[in-house]
Amino acid sequence: MISTFLQVFSHLEYKLDNHYPDWLNALRHRAFSSVLEQGFPTSKNEDWKYTRLSPILSTGFQPALATTDHYLSLDAVDRLAGNFGGIRFVFVNGHFIPELSSRAPFPDGLRVESLASALSKNDKSLESLLAPAFQSSPQGGEPSDAFLSLNHALMEDGLLIHISEQTTIDEPITVLFLSDCGATPLLYHPKLIVNAGKKSRAAIIEIHTSILDSLYFTNVVSNFTLGDSAEIAYYKVQNEGRLGFHFSQLDVHQGQGSQFSSHLTALGAAIGRHAVRADLSQEHAAVSLNGLYLPDAGQYLDHPIFVSHTAAHCTSKQLYKGVVGAEGRGGFYGKIVVAKNAMKTDASQTNKNLLLSESSQVETRPRLEILADDVKCAHGATVGQISDEALFYLRSRGIGLDKAKALLTYGFVSEMLNLVPLVPLRNTLSEMVLARLKGL
Repeated sequence: MISTFLQVFSHLEYKLDNHYPDWLNALRHRAFSSVLEQGFPTSKNEDWKYTRLSPILSTGFQPALATTDHYLSLDAVDRLAGNFGGIRFVFVNGHFIPELSSRAPFPDGLRVESLASALSKNDKSLESLLAPAFQSSPQGGEPSDAFLSLNHALMEDGLLIHISEQTTIDEPITVLFLSDCGATPLLYHPKLIVNAGKKSRAAIIEIHTSILDSLYFTNVVSNFTLGDSAEIAYYKVQNEGRLGFHFSQLDVHQGQGSQFSSHLTALGAAIGRHAVRADLSQEHAAVSLNGLYLPDAGQYLDHPIFVSHTAAHCTSKQLYKGVVGAEGRGGFYGKIVVAKNAMKTDASQTNKNLLLSESSQVETRPRLEILADDVKCAHGATVGQISDEALFYLRSRGIGLDKAKALLTYGFVSEMLNLVPLVPLRNTLSEMVLARLKGL
């Protein structure tokens, strides 16, 4: 199966050496060699235990090529993904499309450029901005991730966002990844690289959706580096086609006193995986990780999370909720490690799941490793169905059974929607979630 998946990249060495800087070529070759040497995860890898890779590895995906032949209009893009104000950057099959993206002048202190464009200039000053994103790797002794390495090796395009020190971007920056695939199964590996300077503030929205319901594979890495006292809010919407596959990794590295919040809404893909690795290595940093996933028949949505506390006085909060329909599967594998010297750590991890059918499945495994004293840490998980008592209460007041179930289910997910402060985005997410709940 591995050879089927990788055989289309036999020309990799030529492509790397053809048009990338030497420092990047070396990193990409090293990443691809790692995949060939170590292979792909199996059920023996703890955080891949329930993820079936055979449908992906047995498919001969073809690399998605850049093209100038596009039929989409700006209005069509608005209908597909919404318009949340601010500036927007659009990618189709992993490649930047300038004519569908914002052309207005950027705010002072903001630099945004496609990675393909930036790397083509061979500007040596870019190395300090880009190299950490291509070198990111599992932390705390976690096993190597072949799909992360594949992204490093095979990335063709993506977006670089650099926010200068003490810069506040008032409106959100939206990055839209559209899949537009036909009969040929396509694979692409985009990167989103965000460098936020000291005391900067911004909101980033990352959206993945498809035009057609076809077979494809998105393997994306989003890398955030926050300077001291920076504040970044990140919103991820995964609404891929039901035949597609979506693997993503969010890497977060925070400076002293910085604050990072992440809000995930996962609805699409046959197999979806959103991994998070947060590194709290500077004092008084805080990270908040929230997620809502709603798989139904034939879907598996998995969420492995690793938070490393290596500095004192840091805070991490995790709240993930899942609503799982008939024949759907959800997963949560959370791990928090508090190092020996990470005193005054405040860490919590909560996963709650609502099963709507006897055929619904969820695997939840919260985990804490505490090596320090004088810390406040908690974790917990629940899996259950709609309360009979709550149903009886609503029905006794004249509410029908189906409507009562819908009200209670929406009440369960509304907590996550209310955590999104951007009103246009929250309204769009509410509509998407309501539409999904009607079909569960």
